[in-house]
Amino acid sequence: MPHRGRRKKRRTHVPEETQAANALISQEHLKVPKSVVIHRGHVSPVIQDLIHDLRRTLLPHTAMHLRANAKNRLKLKEYSKQFTSHFGVTHILCLSQTASNVFFRVARTPVGPTLSFNVRGYSLMRAVRSIQRRPYESDRLYRDSPIVVTNNFGDSASTQTVEPHVKLMRITFQNMFPAVNVASVKLSSCRRVVLFDYMKEDGEVEIRHYAIRATPVGMTRRVRRLVQSKIPNLGQLDDVADYLMGYGTGNVSDASDSEMEDETCQVVLPQNYNGRGNTKSSKSALKLVELGPRMRLKLVKVERGLGEGDVMYHAFVHKTEKEKQELKERIEKRELEKRRRREEQDRNVERKLKAQEEKKERKKKRQEERAKMAMDELRGMKDVEKQEEEGTSEDESDDNESESDDDSV
Repeated sequence: MPHRGRRKKRRTHVPEETQAANALISQEHLKVPKSVVIHRGHVSPVIQDLIHDLRRTLLPHTAMHLRANAKNRLKLKEYSKQFTSHFGVTHILCLSQTASNVFFRVARTPVGPTLSFNVRGYSLMRAVRSIQRRPYESDRLYRDSPIVVTNNFGDSASTQTVEPHVKLMRITFQNMFPAVNVASVKLSSCRRVVLFDYMKEDGEVEIRHYAIRATPVGMTRRVRRLVQSKIPNLGQLDDVADYLMGYGTGNVSDASDSEMEDETCQVVLPQNYNGRGNTKSSKSALKLVELGPRMRLKLVKVERGLGEGDVMYHAFVHKTEKEKQELKERIEKRELEKRRRREEQDRNVERKLKAQEEKKERKKKRQEERAKMAMDELRGMKDVEKQEEEGTSEDESDDNESESDDDSV
């Protein structure tokens, strides 16, 4: 009779090719930067919406639905211990709010550095869409990471001297997103752009977020609508040719043979791209549509560790070399004292645990001794009772013998 029911899987062997492929995928996965966006302390609902928009910008390598307590006061080092070891998080973005300012910190886990910014201005995604004539939004945009573009930061190829904190900002912003391999990248995965523009006049950084749209060129607008499966209204026309020629619509611009398009934005696609008509080797016009959010940041200070190390750069406080050395020595002394107290606390805890174990052993030994004494007493009482029973039986036998002798006489 055949076996019925759900088959139990018993094969546990994994082929070597599968093991090698999984190992390669895991190594590549570890190289991808991952980030979390959190807030510290109480923030307004608008800042919570800004956090949500930043998470959408960092998709897909971020925690979109991370929940935090409104009274959260954890330090960045404590966050790093929780996120880095378990989830492989490489960057922590933290927003905090006071009565008059909003602060934004970017920390590289697990050892730093930490960049602290003052948020001079921001606009949410919904505010950016509200001023656009044709806003564009699609969930497919966030399946792949955006392309990072840094402007006026003084790249490594430039000959001009760059201040260290400006170079550190550029490296930090670039490392927040996965690197693009030009030789193996798929063109269909390049759908978003994040722009970091450094304005040297006031030392501020402006962040913009765009979507890339491609439109086939070399055809009229009406033909393009048909190619892109946008069915027009033909109710007032006798033939589809009238629509293509522009008869009966009263719109002269639609009847023109070609659109007024900027040739600088036209490219020949090396691969198929998203959207109908954007095929390989065809010419398409690229257009950037802003998604939001917008942020305008001012770098305040750079710290060596996770918000607790010595200050490497400060925008408003300038110290001499002697003051920097004294501050460094004071921090090192504080760290040594903290480490000494921690070791002393560990020794005290170990000593107390050892004393507690010894107390438990003594208590257990006393209980065993009391149990043994009780058993000995119980055995002694049983022996006495047995002896008494034996003595009683002997007396009764003697009485019976004496009675039998009397009867015989």
